[in-house]
Amino acid sequence: MNRNGWAAQLAEQHLSGPLQRRWEHSRGVGHKAESIADRLGADGQLLVDAAWLHDIGYAPMVASTGFHPMDGALFLRDVVGVDDRVCSLVAYHSSAVAEAARRGLFERLSAEFTPVGGLLADALTYCDMTTSPDGEPISAEERLAEILTRYGPGSLVAAAITEARPEILRAVDTVRSLLRRDQPR
Repeated sequence: MNRNGWAAQLAEQHLSGPLQRRWEHSRGVGHKAESIADRLGADGQLLVDAAWLHDIGYAPMVASTGFHPMDGALFLRDVVGVDDRVCSLVAYHSSAVAEAARRGLFERLSAEFTPVGGLLADALTYCDMTTSPDGEPISAEERLAEILTRYGPGSLVAAAITEARPEILRAVDTVRSLLRRDQPR
């Protein structure tokens, strides 16, 4: 997959200056998606594009609701004109539904975007949740612990990530199993 594609360039344009650490994370997620995209066949490029763009909603000029998955997806759909499936992957990435519900945005999220499920959504969760904030490989358990520490106990994000934990770990395990099956023996 072409890491220098439009999605990587758009993410870099919006994240690299004001949110350098977020950009490093997005680069790591994008590179990881590129490394596994061939296992998703025709959906591989959707994974790569969504991986590069999954956190674009944090960009100051993009943020509107304060819920980065939806902000990013709305920007990508309404301003950039990105494929609906990429927008939906961004909107629902890494079990974002749990946080949307806590923010009172679940109904709006559901009205705006149709979830993409299956291996494609699991692969995006895998790429996101096995990449540290600095773009380095990390276990899903370490990443979940890092999120809890960063946001603090009692925070809305900590509560949402705790609720989503079983689904996130299931998605990561699904993709890991696929990757192990595909390794030469």
